[in-house]
Order: sequence, then structure tokens, then C-alpha cells
Amino acid sequence: MTESQNSSPAGADSVTDVLVVGAGPTGLACGIEAQRAGLRALVVDKGCLCNSLFHYPSNMTFFTTPELLEIGDIPFPSPNAKPTRNEALEYYRNVAAHYDIPLLQYHLVEKITGRDDNFTVALADRFSRRHSLAARKIIVATGYYDLPNYLNIPGEDLPKVLHYYHDPHPYYDLDILVIGGKNSAAIGALDLWRHGARVTLIHRGPAMHKHVKYWILPDIENRIKNGEITAHFHSSVVRIDQDTATLATPTGQLTIPNDYVFAMTGYHPDFDFLSSLGVHFEGKDRLPVCDPESLESNVPGLYLAGVIVAGSRTNEIFIENGRFHGRQIAADLKLKLRSDPSTDLPLLAPQSSP
Repeated sequence: MTESQNSSPAGADSVTDVLVVGAGPTGLACGIEAQRAGLRALVVDKGCLCNSLFHYPSNMTFFTTPELLEIGDIPFPSPNAKPTRNEALEYYRNVAAHYDIPLLQYHLVEKITGRDDNFTVALADRFSRRHSLAARKIIVATGYYDLPNYLNIPGEDLPKVLHYYHDPHPYYDLDILVIGGKNSAAIGALDLWRHGARVTLIHRGPAMHKHVKYWILPDIENRIKNGEITAHFHSSVVRIDQDTATLATPTGQLTIPNDYVFAMTGYHPDFDFLSSLGVHFEGKDRLPVCDPESLESNVPGLYLAGVIVAGSRTNEIFIENGRFHGRQIAADLKLKLRSDPSTDLPLLAPQSSP
């Protein structure tokens, strides 16, 4: 696919049978399985291919083995027992190229209207140019990594407060506060310390979370025990200022020098977007209503895939199991859609920006 084809849906000959919102591993797998079922598929993402993986720490290592990250029956070659982020990005690029999946990157889905077999999707590219296109079926595989859980404290909106950790180099010889007690906080704190930052870690729990990766947990615990990383447990951040951060600890308030804050406090699915599509939720974990076999939601023609199926329980679905959702959905789509191109709906004309 040429760059001009990638940059805008305008000029396509016909509508897609299936539009997939989200180009992560699960969304890519959904597009592949729909295509293998004889259907026309288009995968759309507001960022790049595997945008969430791209924003993981640059030297991150997966918890799982390569074969559990495979999609489309394409082997994942890796010399490592646990592959790296960069290996995964290369693998998914190669898979997308192998299947020649129609991919529309850097296009935000602003709104989806219509009904089963005749949805209208409003898109905006990175230059705020707007387009509309039609699709017969929709698969939402947006994950949850784009929406951080905020602390709702004074100073959280300062530029020094970050919710994603990527690379340690810019923070050499600076005072860094890491908030959280799970994997992302432990990995970030260790990486920053090893590259010359002065790291303080704060967590509201009594210790690092028991689900921290088994090879990471003793490392972070030993660094804390040796005083190489300062840790405050049963504690929270109450205020962030330009050059300091104020903590509430069991022994009282403590103000420490601070240059940057990494708030590794977790993320949540875009419930507002799903609600705007008419998806209903159940229970305190906001589980979206969907058929467990087909993964079709309560909205006919609208399917859910990946971690969003689990609502707030984001620790239940990973690439390892979410990658199979595409097969479940494709099996249902194959029964409901004909692959005859004459059934396609016309592409709507691009709209000018307001």
C-alpha cells in the first residue's frame, strides 16, 4: 500500500465490509482473520501500528514467550526466551506487510453512527482534515493504554508529570519520583536508577505488588533494601510543585526535591467512546455486554475485541489471549456477510474541515 493510500480513505473503490478500530496486535489479528474469511477489512488507528507497544519503555522485555504473541499463523522468530519491545514491533510490521492489511494510521475515529450493515464512521487525520466512510460491521479493539488513571491532586497538570515512561537518558542526575507499585513502576524506577537518576518510589500499598514480574520483584526489593532507591509505602502524593513534591507518609507530610514525576498509576478503557456507540455495561467492573462466543455487543453489527471485553479488569486479557478474538469474530462475520463485492456500500465523499 502506498503512502497516499495509507493517509486518506478518499478515492477507495468501495466500502469495507469490516472496519477495525485499533491497530494493536488484537486489532491487527481481527483484520487478518476477517480478510482470511474472504471479507474486506480496514484497520484504523489514531496513532501508529501497535501504538501502545511503541510507547512502552524502549528496552522493555515481555513477560511471555514469542509463540504466545503470534498472530495470523506467522512464526515469531526471536533468539530470546522472552522477546523485547523492538522485536515485537518488527514482528507486527512484518505480519501487516505479509497480509497487506489495509491500514489507516494517524486517523482518530471521532464518531460512529448508523446501524448494522450501514455504519458511518467519521475520521480526523493528524492535520484535522475530516473524512467519512461507510462500513457494514465494526470491531472495536482500542485497548486501554491511552487513558491513564489520574491522581486528581494539585500540580498533576504540570509538564513535569508524565504517565508514560520511555527512556532513562533525559533524567540523568535528576530527582525523579515514581508513583505506583506494579510492573511499570518497578521497571521505570530500576531503569532510571541504573542510568544515573535519583529515584524515590511511592506506593499506597504495604509493599511492591505481588504480581510484579518474578525476575523484577527481587531486583526492586533489593535496591530499596540497600537504600539505592528510596521507597515510601502506605503513602501517597498530595501535591506537586515546580521543584518539589509533597508526600503523605505514615510519619507525616514530607516535601522532597523533585524534577520529574512518573505517575505509573494504571490505565482504563475508553468507556465514554463505547457508551457513545450504544454499548451497555454491567456490574462495578463495567463489563461491556457482548456475546461470549461471537463477541458481538448489544449493538447489532458492533463487535468488541481485546482487553476492553473485560471492562475495568484490565489484568485479565493480554495479547496472549486477546489475539484469538479475531477468529471468534471472523467466524460470526462469515456467517452474516457475503464476500460478494456487489454487496458493498458506497464510500461517502470526504467532508471539509469546519
